[in-house]
Amino acid sequence: MQPKPIRLGTRGSPLALAQAHEVRDRLIAAWGANAPEVEIIPISTAGDRIQDRPLAEVGGKGLFTEEIEAGLLSGALDIAVHSSKDMPTVLPEGLILGHFLEREDARDAFVSLKHRTLAELPEGAVVGTASLRRAAIVRRLRPDVVVVPYRGNVQTRLRKLGEGIADATLLAVAGLKRLGMLEVATEILDVESFPPAVGQGAICIESREEDARIADLLAPIHHAPTAIALAAERAYLARLDGSCRTPIAGHALVTGDRVDLHGLILTPDGSVAHEGRESGADPEGVGDRLGARLAALAGPGFFSGS
Repeated sequence: MQPKPIRLGTRGSPLALAQAHEVRDRLIAAWGANAPEVEIIPISTAGDRIQDRPLAEVGGKGLFTEEIEAGLLSGALDIAVHSSKDMPTVLPEGLILGHFLEREDARDAFVSLKHRTLAELPEGAVVGTASLRRAAIVRRLRPDVVVVPYRGNVQTRLRKLGEGIADATLLAVAGLKRLGMLEVATEILDVESFPPAVGQGAICIESREEDARIADLLAPIHHAPTAIALAAERAYLARLDGSCRTPIAGHALVTGDRVDLHGLILTPDGSVAHEGRESGADPEGVGDRLGARLAALAGPGFFSGS
């Protein structure tokens, strides 16, 4: 009797499907003749369906995961593949982010049909982005440009550029690479001056906590240094109570047993920012300490503007 296929849940966007296929391909490569059949199951999430409002107004990051996680909890799915930056810091009871693929490039790309770089944008140019982090950093670096809400998948955002809705946008380099579209980037932004979202560039695999069979299956494709970096970044985000409502950037690098974490928090208008670094051997401790330090610098009401 043939074993049942592994049921992999994912969002249905081209990028999400590319990430799901990458996980499946790596499982096949790792297990060879013993590789299980993997059935990719696209799932429409509330975050994909709601396109007329910023995510901050309708519930934040969980809108991209709730329906998929319900499938894991019910047993309809065995694993779920996500972009790590979409994941809330608190998961439903019984679910874990236990496995990560090796992180891709974490940087952001500036994309424009008219201008080569963010610095070369003329005064009053329009930058479209759905990310509060990207919007706040753009406003910090270029307070003379106009930032407007701009949602949709990569293809939709590029189409809007062609229609003249904005002069430029910002996209994750990792996503462009996975779609084979890196050539649309006109500038790759440095992680120091334009730090990425927590988890950017890393594919994570969510599963049931007690499912030893799935843990054994995923072990050969797990990248431990990426998991360590994400542990630091997610602990930092958790300390700041970060969500889609807050402009927070964080990026960890792992060298041997050392974790170096860079963090930046901003007011939504980019006018006030607090930045810091923390290092150590314990990733969760590094993230928690940096988050606590930046929260203390910011004071109560920083993100709400009160």
